[in-house]
Amino acid sequence: MNTPAEPHSSHAASDLGRRVASRRTRLGLSWQDVAERAGSTPGFIAYVEEQMATPGIEFLVRLANALETTVQDLTGYTADLPPGGARAGYRARMEDIGEAECWELLDGHGVGRVAVEGRDGLMVIPVNYQVVDGDIAFMTAADSPLARASTSGVEVAFEEDHLDEAHSQGWSVLLVGPARRVSDETSVRRIRDAVHSEPWAGDGRETVVTLSPRRVTGRRIQVPGAPGAP
Repeated sequence: MNTPAEPHSSHAASDLGRRVASRRTRLGLSWQDVAERAGSTPGFIAYVEEQMATPGIEFLVRLANALETTVQDLTGYTADLPPGGARAGYRARMEDIGEAECWELLDGHGVGRVAVEGRDGLMVIPVNYQVVDGDIAFMTAADSPLARASTSGVEVAFEEDHLDEAHSQGWSVLLVGPARRVSDETSVRRIRDAVHSEPWAGDGRETVVTLSPRRVTGRRIQVPGAPGAP
């Protein structure tokens, strides 16, 4: 059994535990950090992640605030709803995000979208990605549109975003640059070793493609008084 001193070895036993662990890891927080924010103990945060816990709504509200999210997101209520359905925030404002912060928001790895020219025209494909040495790396099938585009080094666009439905705010990061298939075995091995998760689409995606961005831009919508807003 894990202890609070081993926050990276937890294994979620429920959907709630998986979402809590994922969000905590994304924020770079330990069980101790979350416990202090939520007014709890590291042991109970570990219990929520690892066991079939059913905490009350009062604790869930504190936990959601500690993880800078909402109870709806933690419990999966919004998982199957199309994003962006909430009303616009009061006095919302749009601002640009600097390149350094764009890379911070990409957070090393996750799921984004790639826009690429396919056989039937422009396509937008959801992809798992990994940030490696200033490039975006993808594991894809050898005959995928992304792999075909990489053989000629054409430009593709990659986008990731995050929405806070409860407060009608969020951000979007866009990278544009040439796609390149990685064939050097040393480079392929280094990138595969850096990958945190296998492609969600399943097996057979062994081709490594990287995007070397020549343009990195971001936009943020903020609502005065909402969490994270100055």
